[in-house]
Order: sequence, then structure tokens, then C-alpha cells
Amino acid sequence: MVAARDADVSKQTKAPIGAWIAWARQSAFAQRALAILAELLPKGLYARALLIIITPIVVLEGVIAFAFMERHWQAVTRRLSEATARDIAALIDIYEEVPKADGPQKIIDLARDRLGLTMEVLPTGDLPPPKPKPMFALLDRALSNELRRHVQLPFWIDTVGETKYVEIRVKHDNAILRFIATRSQTYASNSHIFLLWMVGTSVILLTVAILFLRNQIRPILRLADAADAFGKGRSIPDDFRPRGAREVRQAAVAFLQMRDRITTHVDQRTTMLAGVSHDLRTVLTRFKLELALLEDTPETRSLAADVNEMQDMLEDYLAFAKGDGGEEAKPTNLRELLEEIQEESLMFGAAIELKMRKRKGDLVLPLKRQALKRAITNLVTNAARFGDTVIIRAATEGQWVRIEVDDNGPGIPPSERENVFRPFYRLDHARNQDEGNSGLGLAIARDIAKSHGGEIALGESSMGGLRAIISLPL
Repeated sequence: MVAARDADVSKQTKAPIGAWIAWARQSAFAQRALAILAELLPKGLYARALLIIITPIVVLEGVIAFAFMERHWQAVTRRLSEATARDIAALIDIYEEVPKADGPQKIIDLARDRLGLTMEVLPTGDLPPPKPKPMFALLDRALSNELRRHVQLPFWIDTVGETKYVEIRVKHDNAILRFIATRSQTYASNSHIFLLWMVGTSVILLTVAILFLRNQIRPILRLADAADAFGKGRSIPDDFRPRGAREVRQAAVAFLQMRDRITTHVDQRTTMLAGVSHDLRTVLTRFKLELALLEDTPETRSLAADVNEMQDMLEDYLAFAKGDGGEEAKPTNLRELLEEIQEESLMFGAAIELKMRKRKGDLVLPLKRQALKRAITNLVTNAARFGDTVIIRAATEGQWVRIEVDDNGPGIPPSERENVFRPFYRLDHARNQDEGNSGLGLAIARDIAKSHGGEIALGESSMGGLRAIISLPL
């Protein structure tokens, strides 16, 4: 008894678990299906808006077509097939009652003149074997049902032979009666008009929708281009102004107001930093002059080194706070810029090499020249400080330009490669900055790269050291 009770409890416990597992599997399958559907659906607003318009039209016309085909067309076909079956049944009754001497010809004339049917009396025999059913067997099925109900004799029909006619053979006791009717007599043949009407109206509606949506989407695309250009530090097109629907105009006005606020903030910050930089440099210059008037002693040399280190740190702090300084993006020859950086960086004593893929023409990009020069110089300076060999590479990949700075130094562990972009972050290993570095070089470089709409990442170089990669959009 106890074992049986335990078994029942076990079954009751397993049942909800099994149901939960089945639900979980179904839910996972549904999630996968939704994920696949999301991948297949269009990503652009224009395509999605068209899909929103097209889908109801297709569904509505599908419902109308189904109702027409299943109700109206089928009902009309059934009535026409019934009328044809009744005419054939009446001709068969007349054939049985009229004398055989001259009756068949009169019946044939009656069928041709009054009923629009072609009738022949064939010798008795077997009916032909059944032919394959047509793809749409509505006519075949409706006509067969009506003949079976009204004629009540063995019959054979051919609805797939001649395109314009339907052949019907009825087996009588002493003959085979052959009837030929036009298809318009047996089923509704004007369905193509309805289908053409649906297709025509759909094309007109879609054309209007495409033209309307194109005009509505264009202001959104212009706003996106303007925001993208502003984010990359490039000038906004002169003809840009709020256009389109009310909501799009509101977004464009909000964007212009935000741009003005950001521009004003950057200008104010630049002005403030220029004043602070001037005042602090004046004090440091006075320190240097006072130290120069003192005797050359170990203490004065130490103070002079501290003043130089303070000046370098001040320059880094101001550069980080200043960012790109509101510099406008201008067409810049990338090769000339990298060659200038290479020449100026040779003072660090490391072997610096520049490699660029051969192109038909120079690569000219809209860049903030001084800001990008500062970013790449920071990477080269960092590489030359810890390596003996530095290689600068530049190449285009798709819609991006890729600038790499490789060295043969100790490198940075993968776990620390993201942390070094944090301001004032310092490493506790071979690349530790105990040489007067403020820890802002990489942070400044990433900030400048992002102001161009790009990114900067770190990896391992082919020489075993660090590889810094700047990616900028073309």
C-alpha cells in the first residue's frame, strides 16, 4: 500500500514537471521562431512602413477573393452547371420519346438553336476512361454533382481538353449521347475581371503609398545625416532646415537647439581653458626664470625637473579637458599627416616606420587635423616609450580607414586593455607610468577618435608588443 501510494505521489509530481518542460521547450521554440522572423523582417523605416501598408491590403484582398471564389463564383458556377444539366436531361427525355426515324436530327437542331448545345448521337459502347482532374476542380465537381442528380445515367465529362468547351457524354441504352457546351454556359468565366480589378487597385494604392512615404522618409534621412555629420565634427549642410510632418519638424528643431547649446558650451569651455592655460603657464614661466637665476645645485635641478613635469602634466590635463577644442573638420591628406607625425616622433629615439597601401590617389578625409594628430602622436609616444621599434600602418577597409600603431614593447594584458582608457588609470607592471606620464594619453586618443565617429581599440602586435587601432569612417 505504501509503495503504491509513493508511486502515485511520484506520478503526480512528475506530471507538472513534464508539463513545465514541454512549455519551456515550446517557449524556446517560439523565441527562436520570433528571432528568425525578426532577422528576416526589413530593418529600414521605409521598408517597414511599406510592409505595414502592404500587409493589410494583401490580407483584405485575400479575404475578399476567398469570399468571392467560395461564395459568389461557386454559387454562380453551380447554378450554371445545374441549368446545363437540366437542359441535357430534357434533351435525353425528348430523345427517348421522339420516334427514332427522324427524331435525332430534330433534337440536335433543337439543342443547337434553342439551348446552345452541340449534340451528337454516337454508336453504343463504353464511355472513355476518366481523365485527370484539373488543378481547380470546382467546375468538374459542380457539373458532376448536377449531372448525377438530374440525368441519373452513366456519364463522362472532359473539362480539361478544349479550353473553350466542355464535353459531356451520357451512356443511353442504345447510343452514346455526346454534348458540347461552351465553358461560359457551365461556370462563371468573368473571375479574371475581378482579379484584374484587385491587382489594378493594389498597384494604384501601392504607388500612392510609395510616393507618399518617400516624401515622408526624406526629412528623417536628412535629419539623420545632419546628426551624423554633427557627431563627427563635420559641418551640417547649409540647406538643412525642419521639414516634413509635424513630429519630424519637432525633432529637427530640437536637434538644432541641442546643436546650438553644445556649440555654445564648447565655445565657453574653450575660452575658459584658454584663460586658465595662459595664467598657469605664466606662473610656470616665472618659476623657470627664478630657477634660472639661482645657482646650479642638485636642489635647483630637482626643482627644475619638477616644474617641467608639472608643465607636462598641465598640458595633458588641459588637452583632456579641451578635447578637440571645437576644431572644424576640414579635408586632410592622411599620408601627409602621418608623415608629419613620423618625422616629429623621431626625437624619441625609437625606429619609427610608416607603411601605407598603394592607392591611385591620396586619401583625403574630412578630419579635425590637429586633434587627430594629437591622438596618433599620443599612441606613437606611448609606443616609443616602451619599445625600440614602432610601425605605423594605414589602410582602408570597406567604409572605414584603419590606422595601426605597433611596437615591440612589453604589451598590455587583455584584461587591462579596456581599463587603460580610463582617465588617470595606471598599470602596475612593465608599462607603468612612473616617468611623469599623467595617464591621460589613451583617454584623450579615444575621445578624439569618437569625436570623428570612430573608435580605438588595443590588441597584440605582430612584433609581440601592443597594437593600437584607430578606426575612422570614410
